[in-house]
This record gives sequence, C-alpha cells and structure tokens, in this order.
Amino acid sequence: MKNLLFILLFFSTLAAKAQETSVEKSTFGVQTGVLGIWAYNEAKLSNAIALRTELGFDFGIWETTYYDDYDSPFILTPVIVVEPRFYYNLKRRSENSQRTDGNSGNFIAIKTSYHPELALFNTDEAPVVSDFAIIPTWGIRRNLGDHFNYEAGIGVGYSYTFAERAGYSKDKSEIELNMHLRIGYRF
Repeated sequence: MKNLLFILLFFSTLAAKAQETSVEKSTFGVQTGVLGIWAYNEAKLSNAIALRTELGFDFGIWETTYYDDYDSPFILTPVIVVEPRFYYNLKRRSENSQRTDGNSGNFIAIKTSYHPELALFNTDEAPVVSDFAIIPTWGIRRNLGDHFNYEAGIGVGYSYTFAERAGYSKDKSEIELNMHLRIGYRF
C-alpha cells in the first residue's frame, strides 16, 4: 500500500512538472490610470500569446493644431483597443516560483487603438477628431494579492488622425508615444 501511494505521488509530481506554463485561457478585469478607465479581456491564443480586447474612456486635455480656437478643452472619449500580447518570460517566472496567474509577466504587444468621433464630456464643445494608432509596446504586469494588479508599459508607434471628417483641411499622421501606468482589479 505504501509503495502504491509513493508511485501515485511520484507520477502526479512528474505530471505537474510536465505541464507547460501558459497564459490564462481567459481573464477579465478593469483598470484605471491617470487618464482613463478601461475594461479588458485577455483570451489565450497560444501558451505565450494572449489577445487583449479593451473598451474604455480616455481623458484628455488637448492642446494641438486642431484646437487653436479653444481654451484647452477637457474631453472624455471612448477608446477601442485590440492588442496581441506575447508574454515572453512566463516559463522563467514559473521556474523561479514567481506568480504567473492573471498573466503576470513581461510582455511585448502591438497596441491598436481607435477613438471614434464621440465625446461624453467636452468642456469647450470642441469638434471631436477620431484617430487610429498602432504602437509596439513593452510592458509588465504584476499581481497585488489575489485580484489586484498593476501594469506599466512604454512604446512608440504611428497614429493617423481623421481630421477632414471633423471639418479640418487635411488628415494628419505622426509618431505617437504610449506610456501607461495602471492599477486594476481582475475578476
């Protein structure tokens, strides 16, 4: 009987070590940062890749060529984000007995975002100019307890502003910086 118990324990240990560390099948949460609030879902595409979809609101104080006639309008606009993320250090974190639950690890992502011509709060009634951006980003996510997490990231990419739709003379493309620091709750 002792031998049978020992053999079962031995094989269950081997099976546990043989399993690959992976991103979660699906994780859902909300995050907030200095300039917004967002709800997200990350769905597993492979052991190291998750597809993050995000709906949220970006806050902003806009001082650009499009708003010369307005006194720094404060605006709250919706944003839609689709972002494939490659979590490249999950295996190492697992081998070092560090947490990987909730996709806690370092990642490289391609953030694609779209702001429609819609504003929920627009202090100067400035015309809303929609934009689309693609920004390669490096970031980290870490857990704080069972449900809370924080995330930081930085990247540089391309944005295209659809200014003609809002009545301006031409559209605009430019280099855009993505820096974020967020705290969140995972359900």
